[in-house]
Amino acid sequence: MDFRSDNVAGASPAILAAIAAANAGTAAAYGEDAVTARLKARLAALFEHEVAVFPVATGTAANALALAALTPPWGAIFCHEEAHVAVDECGAPEFFAGGAKVVTVPGEDCKITPAAIAARMGERGFVHHVQPAAISISETTEAGAVYRPDEIAALGAFARAERLSLHVDGARFANAVAALGCAPADLTWRAGVDALSFGATKNGALAAEAVILFDPAKGEELAYRRKRGGHLLSKMRFLSAQLEAYVAGGLWLENARHANRMAARLGAGLARRTGARLRHAVEANEVFVELPEPVIAALETAGAKFYRWGGARSTCLRLVASWQTREDEVDAFLARCAAHLPQ
Repeated sequence: MDFRSDNVAGASPAILAAIAAANAGTAAAYGEDAVTARLKARLAALFEHEVAVFPVATGTAANALALAALTPPWGAIFCHEEAHVAVDECGAPEFFAGGAKVVTVPGEDCKITPAAIAARMGERGFVHHVQPAAISISETTEAGAVYRPDEIAALGAFARAERLSLHVDGARFANAVAALGCAPADLTWRAGVDALSFGATKNGALAAEAVILFDPAKGEELAYRRKRGGHLLSKMRFLSAQLEAYVAGGLWLENARHANRMAARLGAGLARRTGARLRHAVEANEVFVELPEPVIAALETAGAKFYRWGGARSTCLRLVASWQTREDEVDAFLARCAAHLPQ
């Protein structure tokens, strides 16, 4: 019953097999190999658009490099006040962008809107202020919510009107696509997105993410930034092999659908219990639930693992399902809750 994060899950067998296959023989270094070339073609087909693709090993690297390519050192990056790029990356976006400033914006379910961003933009052209440069959203959000295509399109239109770039932190992008049943293009370039941090590690990869730029002309700068930042792997084929196996045959959506189903099962079971309150709707693979402290203690005693969301004394738990979560784990957790909470 380990619901701490989808990061606790192992790697999908198909991805491990792809790494082993890439290990045979020799290959050109620094991304000049055949596997990386195939990956770029696969992602272009998946997104129905010409793209520039930059595999990296971590989500922090993907976000920081993408935002650095979109933001000058004097620029402002607008994101939700609980966004990963603002809270959990130790200042990496500002560091890689050479001093750009992350400006946080409030919003329900960790979503932001054009109106909320406009209220924080300040005066453009005033030399004493950082200048509006980029918007970054998380798909899915830090509250487990999913941006719909029309919501992203509204942000995209606002970004174009205000001469801003739009970035998506897609650590759980697969969960959003699986939940919505739409094309990846509908949540990215068709909605005005310039750059996507395409996540795979949380959803079955060993360690692999990719920066995807929907204007390949911007790729030259990012290539230098990736190298200068120490994220150009010499044996790139091992990153690319993971990502190729991830998207080939739909593994990325298969894994995400399973994780989403397990979260939905968990959320539905908790919602039936008096004394349990879901803080957010369960839209992807995360459940946020408030439980009485005695129930939390009983779950911990039973060996359940989770994070208290909001601090050590919080009674709100974040429960995350992964591609590896089993139904019996979910049912065991719910049974423990049922022993202490009436229906």
